[in-house]
Amino acid sequence: MLSTGALRAHLLAARLAGPVATSRQNSLQSYRLFAARDPRVMLGLDPDRVWGERDLLRLMAEKCGVSDDPDHVSGLDVIDPERTLAGLDAFAERLGAAAARRAPVLFGTGHPHRLLGFYAGLADALSAAGCAVLTPAQGRCVDITTRFGVRTYNLDYVRGVALVREPGVRTPGGATGAHTHSPLPVRAVLEVIAENCGALPELVVGDHGWVCGAGQLGIEAIGLADTDDPALFVGEAEGRVSVAVPLDDGVRSDYYRPLTRYVLNRACLSQ
Repeated sequence: MLSTGALRAHLLAARLAGPVATSRQNSLQSYRLFAARDPRVMLGLDPDRVWGERDLLRLMAEKCGVSDDPDHVSGLDVIDPERTLAGLDAFAERLGAAAARRAPVLFGTGHPHRLLGFYAGLADALSAAGCAVLTPAQGRCVDITTRFGVRTYNLDYVRGVALVREPGVRTPGGATGAHTHSPLPVRAVLEVIAENCGALPELVVGDHGWVCGAGQLGIEAIGLADTDDPALFVGEAEGRVSVAVPLDDGVRSDYYRPLTRYVLNRACLSQ
């Protein structure tokens, strides 16, 4: 069993927390764009209140542990590992509750190169606990606006985790997919479920638009977020996102394995 102390040490050593690779400049730019309601950083969220740059900086200081000094404009951002641990505990609690009632769950990621293994381990455990891990809309086309223009992607599932990939890039079921912040994939999945009168997920687990897009539609959602992704933390503050765990979402994929073990143990889902 991985202890809290051991996980804290791992978070710092792997730079999942503490000084992280996300630059202060990138985070501040995201806060400016969010304050202007730029859809590139809203991730499908439509906040109730007006969030100015200072409001966002204070929120991110509270939720992540970044500096709340507006004059601190360069260098690397910092995530408080205690906040990460608290977030993982809350995340595990929601997973455990879903397992206890055998709720249908949807997993989706916009970071498949990094986070697929983390989510897949959770999906395996929930499936073993009797939850339906949903995989609707396989192969569905989704048009997503990128900095290169509108591109068409296909929905795919790997080990129960939804992602999008460019047509023909890899055979279906391959591990790699496209990096995306868009809420359109989760909307497409939910639309297909509704069209077929299927069971909607009672919990969505993921990141980026998967979490905010689901939460905005009233579905319980939990996920991981970096310091330059304020949408998940705003969603949490406004009650649309149940749990947003602050950590670096772009480190090596194997660095997330101890987090999987920790969360499953906390959720009483370890096998």
